[in-house]
Amino acid sequence: MKKTTIADVARYANVSNSTVSQYLNKRYEYMSAETRKKIEEAIEALQYRPNLMARSLKQKSTFTIGIIVANIIHDFSTKIINALEAEFDKEGFHMIVCNSADNPKKEKKHIETLLEKQVDGLIVFPTGENQNLYIRLHQQAMPIVFIDRFIEGVDIPAVLLDNYSAMDTAVETFKEQPLAIITTSLTLPITPRVERLEGFRQALRNRNLFIDERYIKNGEPAEMEEVFNQLFTLDQPPKGIIAANDRIFQELMMYIKKQNLHVPNDVQVIAVDDVPYANFLTPSITTLKQPILPMAQKSASLLLAKIKKEPITDEQKLYRFKPIVIQRDSTN
Repeated sequence: MKKTTIADVARYANVSNSTVSQYLNKRYEYMSAETRKKIEEAIEALQYRPNLMARSLKQKSTFTIGIIVANIIHDFSTKIINALEAEFDKEGFHMIVCNSADNPKKEKKHIETLLEKQVDGLIVFPTGENQNLYIRLHQQAMPIVFIDRFIEGVDIPAVLLDNYSAMDTAVETFKEQPLAIITTSLTLPITPRVERLEGFRQALRNRNLFIDERYIKNGEPAEMEEVFNQLFTLDQPPKGIIAANDRIFQELMMYIKKQNLHVPNDVQVIAVDDVPYANFLTPSITTLKQPILPMAQKSASLLLAKIKKEPITDEQKLYRFKPIVIQRDSTN
């Protein structure tokens, strides 16, 4: 079967080859809506598919973005991937998504694979390791943007939640003391985990409240039942708990159900990330929602500017976004 060419599309639409080429490259400035419609109909009728390899060689671009998420099962990860895809699609780029599972070796392997595929840029949830690799890539002018996290000593911009503001908001929302916070393991220096614990301490300090490290916990999800047992057997069990991410929140709610505790009478709860089921639980759970769309838009615009070698007017190392409080019954 003969492969359909640009010339075939041009003849069918009764326009020049260059006009079809302009259409395919989304340069619509000098063509009428009628011309665009004719080309669109011709492409559909002839089932024309552009030669992406030829396009890449001509424009020195694969129009591909590599995305490396830390853990694809997190609610934030899936939502940000969806928002990023919409942003890059507007500019004619597609994405390859990899999951590092917070494993530095997997992260490094994914980067090497994506570079072999000649992606135009990378958006990464870094594990906190592989510092030298990122420094080398930055020196080689590889377009990279970090999201959710950053690495000290690496001059790559990062888009993330204002974790300190989030913890201050959470502490302010609770009605009674003592308060506790739980996050996942600190084996790796992962930004949101470290910052949310320190932000919690800072929020207590700002209110002249005593900081008791017994109420500040971290561990793997499989260890959470023991962590919760330690908290609820203290002489003063916590009256309010911050679940610092969606996986901890899930473990906490299962523990509360198992122990027949009542929210908010026995313990108040706030979760970071507005997971879909937070509103359907009884009682509904107060959450700190990350502003997904603005974060995705900023990440995409930064990376595209780097790819196109355009100036970045508000260039910073860290772009922090305030959380959105979704007040529900768990903190009444």
